[in-house]
Amino acid sequence: MASFMTAEYEDLPELVQHEVLSFSDVNVAWIARNLVAAGIVSSKDAKKRARAIFAAVAGAQLMARGRSDIKLYDALIETCRTTGLLPQ
Repeated sequence: MASFMTAEYEDLPELVQHEVLSFSDVNVAWIARNLVAAGIVSSKDAKKRARAIFAAVAGAQLMARGRSDIKLYDALIETCRTTGLLPQ
C-alpha cells in the first residue's frame, strides 16, 4: 500500500511521508542484501539494482491495480524476469 501512497506523497501528512519513505528504504535494503547474498550483484551495485527491482514491482502493482487485472501484474513480473531485471 505504501507504494501507492507515494503517488500522493506531497499531500500526505509529514508522519505518513516519513513512513512511506521508510517502507521503500527498508524494502530496497532487504532486496540489496539478498542480491548480494545470492551472488547476483556486488555490494557496490546492490542498491542501484535493488531500487530498479523495487520500482519495477511497484510499477507493475500500479498498472495492474489501475486495470483491476492481476494477470497483468503476473505478465509484467515475468517480463522483468525474462529481460534480466528480476533474478530467475
